[in-house]
Amino acid sequence: MAQRHYRTFAEFWPFYLREHSQPRTRAFHYVGSTLALGCLMAALLMLDLRLVLAALAAGYFFAWLSHAVIERNRPATFTYPLWSLIADFRMFFLFIAGRLGPELRRAGISG
Repeated sequence: MAQRHYRTFAEFWPFYLREHSQPRTRAFHYVGSTLALGCLMAALLMLDLRLVLAALAAGYFFAWLSHAVIERNRPATFTYPLWSLIADFRMFFLFIAGRLGPELRRAGISG
């Protein structure tokens, strides 16, 4: 199936959410995002650039694993790297704020 070309983040966002339709996929992403943010904060506090690499590894490991094992789709990172990163954190912070549900429903995802 050919992937549609998205010209704006607003067009990309519903696609991104549909690619993360399973709650377990989103949970894996939240774990990766939490670890990545923790590593980035530690990198700043300790002035250790290796922790930046650890942040990247942690974030992408959990995300890509969930796509391979749960969703069985290709991560959007490979086609839309910046928008995918922005969307990862948007999804994460909307979840933390308890505001992800309406976004999922608008994208056609029941929960």
